[in-house]
Amino acid sequence: MSNTIKAAYWMIGAMFSFSMMAISGRELGGDLDTFEIMTYRSLIGVMIVLFFIIYNKSYFEINVKRLKLHFIRNIFHFTGQNLWFFAVIYIPLSQLFAFEFTVPIWVAVLAPIFLKEKLTFVRFLAVFTGFVGILIVARPNFSSLDPALIAAALCAIGFAVASITTKKLTTTDSITCILFWLTVMQFIFGILCAGIDGQIDYPKGAEMIWVLIVGVCGLAAHFCITRALELAPALIVSPLEFLRLPFITIIGYFVYNESLEIFVFLGAILVLLANLINIRAENKQTTQ
Repeated sequence: MSNTIKAAYWMIGAMFSFSMMAISGRELGGDLDTFEIMTYRSLIGVMIVLFFIIYNKSYFEINVKRLKLHFIRNIFHFTGQNLWFFAVIYIPLSQLFAFEFTVPIWVAVLAPIFLKEKLTFVRFLAVFTGFVGILIVARPNFSSLDPALIAAALCAIGFAVASITTKKLTTTDSITCILFWLTVMQFIFGILCAGIDGQIDYPKGAEMIWVLIVGVCGLAAHFCITRALELAPALIVSPLEFLRLPFITIIGYFVYNESLEIFVFLGAILVLLANLINIRAENKQTTQ
C-alpha cells in the first residue's frame, strides 16, 4: 500500500474525529458552557497523554525551557477552541468547517510578524483569494453582524497563532512535551474560566458520553493529521482535509435539518484554492 493511500486513511480518521467533535459540542451546548466543555476535554486529554508518557517512559521529554511560548500557544488555542464551541451551537456545521479552512491563510498573514517570514506576492494572492472565499461563505450583513459568525472567523485566527507557535516549539520540544503542556495548561485555563461565576456544572447521563467523545476525538484528529503529513506532502493532504466539508454537510442536513448552501461550497473551494497556492509556493521555495 502506497504512503498516499495510507495518508488518505489517516485523513478519513481525522474527518470522522472532527465531525464527531462538532456533533458532541452541539449536543453539549445547551447543558455545559464552552469553558466547562474545554475543562472536561482537557482533563481527558491529560489522562490520555499521561498514559502514553508512562507507557513509553518518556518523562525526560517534559521540560520548562520554553514555558512562556507554551503559555502563549495555549492561550490562543484555548481562546480559539472556546469560540469554535460557541459557533458550533448557532451556525450550520458546514459554514463553521469552511471558516476552519482559513487557518493556513491566517498563518500566511501572521507569519511575517511572528516568524519574520516575507509576505511574497504569491502569499498575498493566496490571502486575497482566501478572504474572497470567506466573504462568500459568511455573506455578512454589516448592519447586524451575527456573534456566532464573528466567533467562527476569530477562532481561525486563534488556531493560526497556535499553529505558528507550535512550529517554533517543534524546533526544540518533542510532540510529547507540546501535548503535555497543551492539555495541562488548558485544563487549568478551563477550571479558572468555568469557575469564575462560582459554579461548575458536571456532565450527567448521556452528557458523559459526549464529553468523552470530545476529549478523545480532539486528540485523535490532530494525531491523524500529523500521521498523514508524515506519510504524504501537504500538497496532497490539504485537499484530502477538504473532504470534511461535504461529510459534515451531509450530517448537518440529515441530523440537524440544515439547508444545503451552495455559497458555502463555492467559498470553501476558493479557500481551498488559496491554501493550494500557498502550499505550492512553499514547496517550490523548499526545493530551491
